[in-house]
Parts: sequence; structure tokens; C-alpha cells
Amino acid sequence: MLFNSLQFLLFFVVVTILYFSLRFRLRWALLLAASCYFYMVFQPAYILILFLTIVIDYIAGIWIEKTSGPARRWLLILSLISNIGILAFFKYLGFFTENIAFLFDALHLPNIADSITAGTNRVFVGVVKLFGQSGIDSFKDNMNILPIGLSFHTFQAMSYTIEVYRGSQKAERHFGIYALYVMFYPQLVAGPIERPQNVLHQFHTPHAYNFEEVKAGLMQMAFGFFKKCVIADRLVLFLDPAFKHPDQHNGLSLLLATFFFTIQIYCDFSAYSDIAIGAARVMGFKLMDNFRTPYFSHSISEFWRRWHISLSSWFRDYLYIPLGGNRKGEARTYFNRFVVFLASGLWHGANWTYIIWGGLHGLYIVLDIAKDKYFPGPKSSSRQQQLAGFGRITGIAFTFVLVMLTWVFFRAVSVSDAFLILGRIFTLSPTDPLQSPLNRTELWFIFGLIVFLFLKERFYFVIPTRNTARFAMLFGLIAFLTYLFGVFTSNQFIYFQF
Repeated sequence: MLFNSLQFLLFFVVVTILYFSLRFRLRWALLLAASCYFYMVFQPAYILILFLTIVIDYIAGIWIEKTSGPARRWLLILSLISNIGILAFFKYLGFFTENIAFLFDALHLPNIADSITAGTNRVFVGVVKLFGQSGIDSFKDNMNILPIGLSFHTFQAMSYTIEVYRGSQKAERHFGIYALYVMFYPQLVAGPIERPQNVLHQFHTPHAYNFEEVKAGLMQMAFGFFKKCVIADRLVLFLDPAFKHPDQHNGLSLLLATFFFTIQIYCDFSAYSDIAIGAARVMGFKLMDNFRTPYFSHSISEFWRRWHISLSSWFRDYLYIPLGGNRKGEARTYFNRFVVFLASGLWHGANWTYIIWGGLHGLYIVLDIAKDKYFPGPKSSSRQQQLAGFGRITGIAFTFVLVMLTWVFFRAVSVSDAFLILGRIFTLSPTDPLQSPLNRTELWFIFGLIVFLFLKERFYFVIPTRNTARFAMLFGLIAFLTYLFGVFTSNQFIYFQF
């Protein structure tokens, strides 16, 4: 179910009213049933995949807690293999077999390559048939049968068994509560990727109706809808044609499209997080923050402490630190950081564009660490004060440009398209005419929205909700502006595909 739909608004109102109307002991069942319905609107049969992972990890958590010695480690490994195996089958099998087939073909082994391709197709078609004709059509069109949000709830499920293994989380005995932890509808499809320590106990805690929390949650949701419908989806009207057919656009148009995508992906993804966190907050649940003004970061390292926080902290805690973190020397630290970002790129999608995107950010991080070590800033406190303001602004601008150019690989259809776009951007002529499907008034309106967004981010402006009359006025104004200027074309959120 799309957040930016009337169906969701009706769903949210009904579920929230029923939630506060029911006794506490029945609320988990309502939320679980609502979450199942929420997910099944996309593709009903895919819920069987979630149910399989839920059963595996529920049993694994109890066994891990009861077991001692080396057996605990093997139980954890089996649980992780099950989760990663399901994710790899649906998300990466086609990518890896396609590349293996390409390699064999390059080595003049066409029969082996053909066998791999044919075998992969048979496996995919066999699985797709389980999901009906619509699944077969999707497979034929896109060679993709990825269940929506699979990477998100897989990582959330894995964090549970890892924390039980570490002893920082008790195994959940209530199967329904554990299933709700994985499937809680506000953050089921695109996060935040929660940890069991933060969420599980909240499902065991009665939440009384709190009007202040309701107002704060509704206001956060309202601004999330504004960012999605008014800013993000409006930008799509300009950037989509440019990225779909980059060979038909000049450097100026592609540069502006890249800038617009930089804004769009932030507004789109942070809007989902705002709506998810706000919807949970209305019912009394607290989810973790996922964004903290990332485009005002003065370095790439700071950017990743502010962007998609739930994922970056997941990789830090469950991959970077187990690899050794920064405890095994400088070279190993660089290697570990680079591997983490390659993994992050691969997590986002089974395409070389995402791997290059992750690798570039890994390279940025390594260079950032090396710069701080070998080229530290001025040690004089007076000199630091003189350069602080200028250095901060320069750092923010430089980081923004690096991130913006890297987004080209994230958005481009193929690696060749990405290099074509970058090539034209770096060789653009000041006399290039702007090729735009939008008129001048629409473009100025978009730039006005972006300026408003940056001002709100820069000054950390929080829309007040304490005064009920002021809340009603501002909430109504945001809702009206969203209705008046929003683009309502049922655009999915970008991160649904991951």
C-alpha cells in the first residue's frame, strides 16, 4: 500500500481508531493483521516469504538462547544463511548468473553460459508461477521478481538473531509479537531498519492515548507528504526524461537533472521515514531517526552519520566491527571501510551501478580518514576560529558536489549511461540551451521549494504543535498546500525497490 494514496489515509485512520478502542491484549493482533493487509496490497503471495523468515528466526532465537557452546554459533550461522539465502535468491541470483554467463562467454565457453542462463530462467519462471500471471508478466518485462522491501525486513530480522546471540536481547516467546516486530506496517517496506532492543519491548507496553504525541506525529506525517508529493514527485517530471534518454540531452540539462535527483531522493526517502515515524508516534511508538540534515555535512564521514542512519549503523554494528573495525591497523581499517560500502552498494540493488556507487563512497571515506590523519587542520586556536566559518561552508559545498555526482550512478539505467551523463556534465558549454519539459514558471517554483527545504534544514525548524489552535492551522495549511501543489501520480517511493 502506498503512503501517498487515499487508500492509506483511510487505512491509517481506521487502524488508529481501532487501536485505541481495543484492550491492550488485543492490540498486537490488530496491528499484525493490519500489517499483513498493508503488505498484501502490493502482492499477496509474497507474504509467504515473510512468514517463512519469521518462523525461521523465531525458532532460531529461542534455540540460540537455550543453547550453549559452539552450537549457539552454528544456530546463528544457519539463521543468517537462511535469511541471506532468501534475499540472494530473489535479489541477486539473476545478477550473478548473468555476470557468470557473460564471463564464460568471454572465455569462449558459450555452451556453459547458455546452460547457466537457461537454468536460471527455468528456476525463476518456476518460482514466478507460484505468484500468478502478474508475477510472470513482471518477470518477462523486468526479469525481476523481488518482493517489495525484502532487504529492509531481512536486515531487521537478522539483527534480532544477532542480538539474541550476543545476549543483549532476550528471545521473544510470543510468536505474534515477534511477527509484528518484523512486519510493523509503518516501517515494513522502507525502514527505518529497527533493532529489537528499541522496538520489541514497546509492543509489550500499553500506550495510552496522548494528544500531544498524536499532534506531533500527524505534523511529521503532514510534512512527509508535502516533501513526497509537492517536491519529490514534482522533480520527477524534469529528471525522468533526462535519465531515461541521456543521449538526447546536453550537459546543462543533465547537470540540472542530477541536482534535482539529489534533492528528489532525499525528499522521497526522508518523506517515507517521516510518515513512518509519525504514524507510529500517533499510536505511541517511537522509531529511530533516519535522517539528520545530511546535505549540511562538511565531510563524507559526517554525511554517512546523517544519511539513512538505520542502515549505516546496521553495517557498522554487524559488519564493520566484526571485520575488525579500526582495531587492526590502518590498512585493515581502510579495507574494512571500503568493504562495508561495497556491501552497502550491493544491498541497494543487483546492478553494477549500485556497486560503483558504493565503491565511490568507500573511496571517499578512505580518503577522508587519510586526510584527517596526514593533513590535519591548523592547530592554532586563533587560526581555527578565522577559518572555521569559511572552512565549514567550503566543506559543505564540496561534500554536496561529491555526493551529487555519485548519485549519477545510483540513478542511471546503466554504467554506460552514467559515464555518458558525467562526460557531458564535465564538458558542458555555458551556451548550452536548457532542455526542459517544464516551463520557466514551473522551474522557478521548483527552485523556490528547494530554497524553502534548505532553509528549514539549515535552521532545524520544527513545526510547533503544543498550541492546539496553531497546530490545527498549520496542519490544515500544509495539507491544503499539498493538495493544491502535489503531484498525485501514485509514484512509488524510490526505496521500495530495495
